[in-house]
Amino acid sequence: MRILFLADVFGTPGLAAVERLLRSLRAELDLDLVIANAENVADGAGLTARLGDRLLAAGVDCLTLGNHTWRRQGVGPYLVGATRVVRPANYLASLPGRGLAVVEARGGEPVAVLNLLGRYALEPARSPFEGVDALVAEAARSTPVIVLDMHAEATSEKVAMGWHLDGRVTAVIGTHTHVQTNDARVLPGGTAYITDAGMCGPHDSVIGVRKDIILRRFLTQLSQRNEPASGDVRLEGVLMSCDGSGRATAVETFRRPAE
Repeated sequence: MRILFLADVFGTPGLAAVERLLRSLRAELDLDLVIANAENVADGAGLTARLGDRLLAAGVDCLTLGNHTWRRQGVGPYLVGATRVVRPANYLASLPGRGLAVVEARGGEPVAVLNLLGRYALEPARSPFEGVDALVAEAARSTPVIVLDMHAEATSEKVAMGWHLDGRVTAVIGTHTHVQTNDARVLPGGTAYITDAGMCGPHDSVIGVRKDIILRRFLTQLSQRNEPASGDVRLEGVLMSCDGSGRATAVETFRRPAE
């Protein structure tokens, strides 16, 4: 099975790039499944029902989220009904949505997609390490192919989660920093890992936001509303393969200019 994970889709530029390129990429790369992190698609912070549906219609099979999950009003009812959208499982269980979804790959094979939020500098209800074993066991009852989006600020949390789950999940994909790292590898137990998959959006920016806005904030310490940049738009992520047992057989970073 060949799986493409698209890193944080940022604002209108990232969404437009996915809509323009993904259909042809599915054929070119012979993809069986596409997962995308969508927590930044609404002007860089959050998700709406309309934008989530656009990503799914563009050819994404499952959406993951992160620390901006609740940023947009009205997202709760959407998460209740959207069975192919997952939010961090370590938010309060009483909140809308799910931290685990089982979706079908191209040939009908089930794939479990999990989402967790790191603790450092973010605000989950509990540690991502608390309950992850039970979450993985639940997923394994449906399929051996399990992909985790570990949305976290701290490199150490993501690396530690990769080692903790090595041999028990197909992939641990780090997201959140919008800067693609150079450590994609298959761990000894057969789990594909990367610390951060990068960003689908404008790279002539400061992690997606207009440079002048962020520079002004650092130089003056005065706040200003973030706005997505527009230049050097590219898709980034991770392309991985696994066998029928769910063991990863290959993983590599993915980058494609959109302009």
